[in-house]
Amino acid sequence: MTLQCLTEWALALAVLVSPCAAQNFTDVKPSPQQVQWQDLEMGAIIHFGTNTFLDREWGDGTADPQVFNPTQFDPEQWMRALQSAGIKYVVLVAKHHDGFCLWPTAQTDYSVKSSPWQNGQGDMVHQVEQAARKYGLKFGVYLSPWDRHEPKYKNSAEYDEYYTSELVELAQGYGNFEEFWLDGAGSGGHVYNFSHYLDALRTYQPNTLVFADVGLFEYGDIRWVGNEQGIIPYENWNVIDRHGYLRWRPVEADTPLHKEHWFWHPNDESTLKSVPELVSLYEQSVGRGGQLVLGVAPDRRGLLPEADVRRLNEFGSAIRNVYGKNLAVSHLHAAENEERAFDGNPDTFWSAPVGSHHAMLELSFDKPVTFSRTVIMEWLNDGQHVQQYAIEIYKGGKWLEIACGEAIGHKRIHHFSRVTASRVRLNILSSSAEAHIREFQIFDSAGDEN
Repeated sequence: MTLQCLTEWALALAVLVSPCAAQNFTDVKPSPQQVQWQDLEMGAIIHFGTNTFLDREWGDGTADPQVFNPTQFDPEQWMRALQSAGIKYVVLVAKHHDGFCLWPTAQTDYSVKSSPWQNGQGDMVHQVEQAARKYGLKFGVYLSPWDRHEPKYKNSAEYDEYYTSELVELAQGYGNFEEFWLDGAGSGGHVYNFSHYLDALRTYQPNTLVFADVGLFEYGDIRWVGNEQGIIPYENWNVIDRHGYLRWRPVEADTPLHKEHWFWHPNDESTLKSVPELVSLYEQSVGRGGQLVLGVAPDRRGLLPEADVRRLNEFGSAIRNVYGKNLAVSHLHAAENEERAFDGNPDTFWSAPVGSHHAMLELSFDKPVTFSRTVIMEWLNDGQHVQQYAIEIYKGGKWLEIACGEAIGHKRIHHFSRVTASRVRLNILSSSAEAHIREFQIFDSAGDEN
């Protein structure tokens, strides 16, 4: 064989075995870090800064650092409130678009070190991080690329070094980050060197997951849902296609606890989302295979307002009440493999027969049960396989469909009018490979209509 033939043969083989050439959506698998992140299900993003003291949402970079002086700052109060809601991690806005930094960065004096808070000796990022870890919450940061204060922003190359230096300070000084929030808001004509930023981040935080818009495809591990309502309005597939390249990018659905704003504002209790609204958001985000991230905002004291604390606690209680009693545990005993989907333990899973593209998982009871919600969890380590399914009950001598969908993903909740049956099944109508189901659960709520 000639050298030219060998070269042509090698190129042809490379095309055949290229991951991009061979990949389908169902071939792409998550990283261990993404699997672990998806299991957290709910997080919080905390906005606090000079805007808090000036009744603003977007600062312009001209605020005097002297206005920043929370007199009762207590991040442990924040964490207790978030923990009561079932939230598992926090992302602190270390610098918003106004450029004011909540840690004593060496890159600028426009930070807490120029404020009267703790006589300019405080480090809010450190104190919030320590409080989060004390209460068992994971920690991450938001560092806005847009900076409306820093003079270097007018020079792209100079500002890229400035931003990267701030990022390195955070990445080196505050423990392992669960998530780094990369916001693309604003630019003023500045072209960000995202590749440079992420190279620095990965040097010191190789396991951190990067949140970014889908447009920042190659830099992110988590993607924005596309709105700030906290709702996933579509069938949620974890793999997305960008110009023919496929990546596992699970969804984060972010929304503020108060309607339409992220920072604290005075006399604002009327804008709090209600408990039913929050439960509905949970079902339309976590219940559609994504992550719900609530925006919370301390007030000028440095405390979460009492009304916010109550609402977070009420929300957590409501979720625990609705999804606290899994009726599937009273089912008649099934085969050992099937039991893994009914055992209430998401670390075990049922597997359909190897090579199958259709399978059924049935729950039987010794007497009829009444229920109004189902929860399905797919084991995703090997990819997202289920492509169409139905939930059915046996009634009047035949199977009747009560809910259906395409994607299951991490978790899928169906909420419907109450039904009563002694046999319930998950009918997997189509899957790209054998299905793996971590949990199939059923729940009832007395408040649901008959």
